[in-house]
Amino acid sequence: MRRTPSLTSLRLFMQVAQHGSFSETGRVANVSQPALSRTIRLLEEQLGVRLFDRNSRNVALTSAGEALLPIVERLTADFDHAFSELAQNFAGSRGRVVIGALPSVAAGLLPAAIASFRVLNPQVEIVLRDHLSGALFQAMEERQLDLAVTTPPDTGKFMFDPLMQDAMVLVVPAGGPLDTGMPARWAIFAEHPFIAMAPRSSVRALTDAAMLQANVTTRALYDCTQLATVGALIEAGLGITALPESTLRMLHGGRIAARPLIDPVFERTIGIARLADRTLPPAAQRFLDHFLRVAR
Repeated sequence: MRRTPSLTSLRLFMQVAQHGSFSETGRVANVSQPALSRTIRLLEEQLGVRLFDRNSRNVALTSAGEALLPIVERLTADFDHAFSELAQNFAGSRGRVVIGALPSVAAGLLPAAIASFRVLNPQVEIVLRDHLSGALFQAMEERQLDLAVTTPPDTGKFMFDPLMQDAMVLVVPAGGPLDTGMPARWAIFAEHPFIAMAPRSSVRALTDAAMLQANVTTRALYDCTQLATVGALIEAGLGITALPESTLRMLHGGRIAARPLIDPVFERTIGIARLADRTLPPAAQRFLDHFLRVAR
């Protein structure tokens, strides 16, 4: 059974054919002439044909060599192209990054960071998925996301880099009696209908904790998953809510108003998370490094 020729021997064959000289090929390829001659002789033995006609002055391809040359040129070009792409993937300049984010972050911090990253890395595909915090951590565990910009994890399965503090504010209809601009206590929710975010959301966890600490009892209404829904319900006069300040850009600015919330002051930490036991793909690691620089 014949052995498959090595890529090195095929490359040397191609160079001899292109230069028409063993001595020139040995010089360019930094291979001694005896070693080069042995390599070509072994290649001919493996293929069972003579590839070159030689004399003291000239080297010419045989008909078998002429048939082999275009095949070798194509094979080596495909190999070089494949490994060039692979090298770019290893370096992180090519590839695909799947990023999860809280909706408020997906509409706030991330777009500018993605845009500046794409300018530097145009061959990296970015996929953005916005979800509530619980869904983000589950998706990372299931390897559906490389990274997530979210609130801190509650288990040691994840690494987390904090980036910013996001204060909770009271959100009320603009121009209404509660639109005073003055700080409000959490006790205000005992006196007015409370429009709540969905139970699995990071915002709901914060409002529940703040009301517990403030000893406020209220009934959560609507359990919204979308901030736009919360804003519409407030605009319609159906109640008030507490939201992180960063979410306000997603509401109709002229129709809602915000006031600081005190007693207690509550903030959520926003950062970027990834699985602790997973080595990030190079492109994802490159985006993580870029995002940390930009966000900080």
